[in-house]
This record gives sequence, C-alpha cells and structure tokens, in this order.
Amino acid sequence: MVDQSGWVTNTGDQLSELKVLAELKTLLSDYKFASSVEQNTLVYDCERLVPQISSRDGRRAVMAELGRALLSGPGIVAFKGMYPDTAIVDRVSDVYWQIIEEQHARGEAKGDHYAKPGSNDRVWNVQEKLALRDPEAFVDYYANDFISLVATAWLGPAYQITTQVNVVNPGGDAQQPHRDYHLGFLTDETAMDYPTHVHLLSPVLTLQGAVAHTDMPRETGPTMYLPHSQKMVSGYVAWRNPEIKKYFADNYSQLSLDKGDGAFFNPAVFHAAGTNKTKDIKRMANLTQIGSAFGRTLETVNRQQMSISIYSVLQQRKSAGWSEVALENVIAACSEGYAFPTNLDRDPPLHGLAPQSQADFVRQALRNGDSPQQLCATLDALLTRQQTDRI
Repeated sequence: MVDQSGWVTNTGDQLSELKVLAELKTLLSDYKFASSVEQNTLVYDCERLVPQISSRDGRRAVMAELGRALLSGPGIVAFKGMYPDTAIVDRVSDVYWQIIEEQHARGEAKGDHYAKPGSNDRVWNVQEKLALRDPEAFVDYYANDFISLVATAWLGPAYQITTQVNVVNPGGDAQQPHRDYHLGFLTDETAMDYPTHVHLLSPVLTLQGAVAHTDMPRETGPTMYLPHSQKMVSGYVAWRNPEIKKYFADNYSQLSLDKGDGAFFNPAVFHAAGTNKTKDIKRMANLTQIGSAFGRTLETVNRQQMSISIYSVLQQRKSAGWSEVALENVIAACSEGYAFPTNLDRDPPLHGLAPQSQADFVRQALRNGDSPQQLCATLDALLTRQQTDRI
C-alpha cells in the first residue's frame, strides 16, 4: 500500500490491492498485432509479424503495441517461432551444456536466488561466455530481430543485454513467486526507503525474458506468471507476503513453449519458474535481462580510489564525534552504494539477494577500525571478484 505521506509500505490489505489488478481480462481486440490470448497472456506469431516490421512505420506501430502491453496490459508477451530454425538454438545449447558439465566437474553447484539447492543449474554471465567460446554462434543467435524489437519497444535504443542460463532439473521444485531486478533484489526495508515514484520507475529500466532452449510443456515447469500484477504499486514489498504467495499459487498462468519460442515481461510481474514434474527432461531457458541505456552516471569516476583517499579523514571525524548520519552522507557521496553489476560467479549474494557493495565494505571497515591498508586490500579483492575472466 501507499500511506498518507506517499511512501510505499508493507501494511494494509495487499491481497485486495492485487486481486483488483490480477482479475483484469486481456482482450485480443485491444491488440491489433497479437495472434491470440492464452491464459490472459498475449501471444504473437513471429512469422505473421515479419511483413509488418519490415517497414519503419510498421515496426514502430508494433513496438508501440508491445510497450503498451508490457506497461498497462498483461505485462507479458510471448513470441511463437522466434527462432524458426532451431539449429542455432541447439548449437548455443551445446555450449551451455558444456559449461554446466565443467561446473559439475569442479564441484560447483550454481543455483539461483529463488529455488531450493539442487533444483536447478545456473550459468551466470553466459552472454560473455558464449561470445568467447563460440563467436559464430553468438553472432548468429543475436542476429535475431525479435530481441531487438521487444527490447527497443520497452527500453529504447542503446540497451545492454545480459543473460543467464537456467536448467530446471527433473523433479526440481518451483521457485518462490517474486519480482525481479532492480527493487525486487532488495529487502522490504531497503525497498521502502525508495520513494513511490522509484517503485514506478524501476520496472522500465529492465526487460526480463527467456528463450526456450528445449520444448517446455507444462509438466516441465515453464515460468508461472500473474498477468497484470506489474501494476501493483506496492508489489516490491508485497511479494513475500504469505497471502500473496498463496494467491499466486492458486491463480498463476503457465504457457507451454516450444524450442525457439520466447517470452518477455515487465520485471514487476509476479513470476516464478515452475516445478519440473518429469523424470527425464532437463528444461533449459536462456534468461535475459536487458538494461536501459539510462541507468548510468554522466562521468566515469574511480570510486575505489576516492574511498581509500578519504578513509583516514572519515576515521578522524568519527573519533571527533561525528554522527552516523554525517558519516553516512559522506560515504553515499563517495562510494559505490549498489552491488551491481558484478560477476555472480565470484561475487555471489551471501546474505539476501544482493552481494555487499563497495559502500558496505567502507562502512564495515569504519565500524571495525580497519586501517587504510586493510580497506585497500578489501576493495581490491572486491574489484577482482567483480571482473570477468580474461582469455
């Protein structure tokens, strides 16, 4: 809910707030270019869209509809036949399986934030790993025009793609319903520190999606969605509510996908990977987070260098009796307060859904009385963890 002062809270009748939205019906007549509505979700036939998007005006008309569908419609669009020739999907999958096998051989059990250990296999930053291991496959895979179409429709040009492979293993349990990056990765308490307008802004900074790398009948557990839930203003602090989770479990939509199909959604849609009820099918999806070009500062700033430079002064001011508020104001002006982007292979979340940020380590050092040399070593180690491997 939003309280009288205009801040999002986790109080009030959140279930009723959600029901009003989730019970809205998606009407095919409102979407000129869609082929069907399945389980309250818009489905687009890519073969039928090709002639329409071949001209500038036609492409802009389709993008306008997709953007409207993601913002004020069901929040989810599925693309049937996104990769009509699935040979390139198979070639990319071969690279992904190789990486997963190597992880297993090293004894690494990579999973995601929301599933039980062992339910799935996750490959972080597979975008870069694919480009380095098989550049031809990368080029052929990302030549696909429908990724550009939906990314530009939601974010505009100059977007940045990151991807993570997720394999839900036979018998793998469903994820918990959730919202995603950015505010979805924060605790309720931290999310409530952000003004209401930031809760509305967060979803338009990222596009969430997946390309099916295997056939995904319902028994394999394709992603469950709650269409229209992205319009719930307090959703970033409501998704952990047990009543909300139960409502999701009773009312979700779950589209079957064929290999080469894609689905893209507003990251504020409540969603979760489903349970793989099969005994022998490993369900693979290439998860995609596409970021807005605008999520960046104007200038390049070496915040590690700044943090180390001012640290001795912070220690002096703390000894002189400065308040926690004053010290925190300085850290906020100097150090990187956000943990992302990072290398989740090396810098995984240890407490919650996000790793410690540079600012967290500066606060920790100040609290513990660490020397400037100790802080320098800590931040050097963080920088190393955040970087990807060189070839």
